[in-house]
Amino acid sequence: MSKPGNYEAVKADLLKLMHLPGYDDGHIGPILVRLAWHHAGTYDKETGTGGSSGAGMRYEKEGGDPANAGLQHARKFLEPVKEKHSWISYSDLWTMAGCVAIQSMGGPFIKWEPGRTDFTDDTKIPPRGRLPNAALGSEHLRQIFYRMGFNDQEIVALSGAHNLGRCHPDRSGFSGPWVNTPTKFSNSYFKVLRNMEWKPKKWDGPLQYADEDDKLMMLPTDIALIKDEEFIKWVDIYAKDQQRFFQDFSNVFAKLMELGVRRDGQDPTGEGKDKNKTPEQSKEGDVPLAAAQKPLTTAQKPLTTAQKPLTTQAETARSKL
Repeated sequence: MSKPGNYEAVKADLLKLMHLPGYDDGHIGPILVRLAWHHAGTYDKETGTGGSSGAGMRYEKEGGDPANAGLQHARKFLEPVKEKHSWISYSDLWTMAGCVAIQSMGGPFIKWEPGRTDFTDDTKIPPRGRLPNAALGSEHLRQIFYRMGFNDQEIVALSGAHNLGRCHPDRSGFSGPWVNTPTKFSNSYFKVLRNMEWKPKKWDGPLQYADEDDKLMMLPTDIALIKDEEFIKWVDIYAKDQQRFFQDFSNVFAKLMELGVRRDGQDPTGEGKDKNKTPEQSKEGDVPLAAAQKPLTTAQKPLTTAQKPLTTQAETARSKL
């Protein structure tokens, strides 16, 4: 076992897991990003419930939610790391894995801090239905993401995680990748979304859209981004400027990973009724209280494996891909 607090050792072991021939496109990064996103995406700013503490997917009440179908594979992939570094909470491990995965696929550095704790039972798990339904449109997207405290620009930036991975019929009912390079993080998602012609796919599954060659797909929530006059402005910006997309995505994904986290009784997002609680009251709240922690000492350094830098430059579908 590593020394408690040695997050660099955890990061190094996470990097060793990423390439997995025979699984999807040979990389587990996309499903780790989805695990981190679904873990945090239950947050409600009005009640302060949900968010990236708790690791509720260890329990059937959350792990068995159809919106989380397939994520048992991601959790299983991470078990060897948890066994080797037993001192790290599942909540920290899952969120850290998502951030490491993004950078391992050529994406931007994501600021990440430890300090999340895990539920000891399922009594404080938030209700189902808080994750996006990929079959719906822009009004639904705003309802889901505004509840967490995001704005229109942040909704579009987070949607850029669809540059990674693919949908699976046995999980979401949808099928196929969004882009031709689903294990390389870039702004390709916005380019193909904006520049290709998308028509309803002719098949027996739920409504999704296909390109002319029926090799790529888009979900109704993706098409909603180019049908909405506010969303499409950001789609165009990110399609033209990858650096701007990387910067905005890094900021908003870091914000996502902090939802619902309390250190010394504080809600770092500044959202939710929780921010008005005393430390004593917070101990009885819906998200466990975490001790104050320092961020990784290598916060501004690239990820490493054996001290060698990566050659660097998020699946929602109900949001289950």
